[in-house]
Amino acid sequence: MTNRVVIAGAGHAAGQVIASLRQHKFDGDIVLVGDEPHLPYQRPPLSKKYLSGDISADRLLVKPESFYDDPAVKLQLDSRITSIDRDGKSLQVEEGENIDYDKLVIATGSRVRHLHIEGTDLGSVHYLRNIADVDGIRGDMDAGKKLVVIGAGYIGLEVAAVARLAGLNVTVIEMADRVMSRVVSPETSDFYQIEHTDQGVRFCLSTGVSSLNGKRRIKSVTTSEDEVIPADLVVIGIGIQPNTELATGAGLDVDNGIVVDDHCRTADPDIYAVGDCTSHPNAIYDRRLRLESVHNAVEQAKTAAANICGQDVTYNQVPWFWSDQYDLKLQIAGLSEGYDDVVIRGNPAERSFSCLYLREGRLIAVDAINAPQDFVQSKKLIADHVEMTTESLADPATPLKDMVA
Repeated sequence: MTNRVVIAGAGHAAGQVIASLRQHKFDGDIVLVGDEPHLPYQRPPLSKKYLSGDISADRLLVKPESFYDDPAVKLQLDSRITSIDRDGKSLQVEEGENIDYDKLVIATGSRVRHLHIEGTDLGSVHYLRNIADVDGIRGDMDAGKKLVVIGAGYIGLEVAAVARLAGLNVTVIEMADRVMSRVVSPETSDFYQIEHTDQGVRFCLSTGVSSLNGKRRIKSVTTSEDEVIPADLVVIGIGIQPNTELATGAGLDVDNGIVVDDHCRTADPDIYAVGDCTSHPNAIYDRRLRLESVHNAVEQAKTAAANICGQDVTYNQVPWFWSDQYDLKLQIAGLSEGYDDVVIRGNPAERSFSCLYLREGRLIAVDAINAPQDFVQSKKLIADHVEMTTESLADPATPLKDMVA
């Protein structure tokens, strides 16, 4: 019998676990332990509307504070779990008493990758992962200042867009030869680079960073091409890595994430794992995936909670992601890795089009730019492995949903 569920972590997935346990009428105790002082909150708006000041911190919360006003729910925030005792079914908390569990959900998420060069400890050099990070960046974002963004992925370009709209001078440095190279096609990359350039962003592509310069605060950035770029602030966005140390220390399988099955269970039947920190099987792509997305975090949390409550629920969905830059909404369905053909649906010049990726005649992913119908309708095509011709896909007058057999 499960009398107590403990959740290690306090991000979006952790908040969803509590909500889903309640939905399934779980009547035991729920304990959430997180190392930030905040209630579970959404991270995607951090580099968008929260950075721009369009929303306040309370609007980030997964659930309002009143949601946790329940004697069966205990929140232990600003606390760090140091180890898991699987035999004793308890957690060691730094500067605190051990916490016993019947079922444990590891929802430790991920952390930023650090740039290991001279000068990263200077003032006004920032990473972006949590509320405190963004508060620090906002404090430096005065109109007219010179911002250097290191990394041209989602985070870097979203920061660049917000900063340009706020009147900062922006330079983006990227080691790859195009923006968002890890996740989109050259066609989508070119479109976004042109959009940012038109907004006044300067790009240094195929370029690394040698050092960050200054005495106490950042003054300039030296590139691998020996160019010295003046900087009043720097934001580093070079990716994230999963927080798997607790699982490793407990002897659980870790391989590019905590290894779970399609029920979100680890090899220990009393321990589940959800969100960015996990590697899970996906039957649609016939391989294991580690996904950095809210959709994955939420759906895995729902799956774990349902199984804890005695149901038999599997997780197997088309991944999806999104990014807001200026007035452009990029919505990505599926994973484009391994595509052998690409189709442009619509006209990029009209700033509303889709980039469709195929492998062996089947749709595997879609980049929809200001094209929400293509995004929504493509998911079933991807899940059903529908064969189709490039001619039919390229015609924006034919709804994608009509191509589903």
